[in-house]
Amino acid sequence: MYAIIETGGKQFWVVPGETIQVGRLQAEEGAVVTLPALWAAGSTVEWADTSALPKAKVTAQVLRHLLAPKVIVFKKRPKKAYQKTQGHRQGLTEIKIQDISLN
Repeated sequence: MYAIIETGGKQFWVVPGETIQVGRLQAEEGAVVTLPALWAAGSTVEWADTSALPKAKVTAQVLRHLLAPKVIVFKKRPKKAYQKTQGHRQGLTEIKIQDISLN
């Protein structure tokens, strides 16, 4: 079974047992979250669109919260004596996909 989920404005192709990093979720470590599936397929159903199966869900467990590697933003205006350096670390949540239900 596999599904496509959307969280944090991004879409992810997931299968049960897979561990992925998504944008920070408002859930405690160890909590089980349910994410709606945009599209899902399994062994009994070849193609399952959300219009045909509006209740397709993906269950995942929150493993940990972490920060992505630092991204440096550097701005400079030539001949104007303007320089600005700024760093950013995006907050991430690591989740493990437990189950995909098509009903």
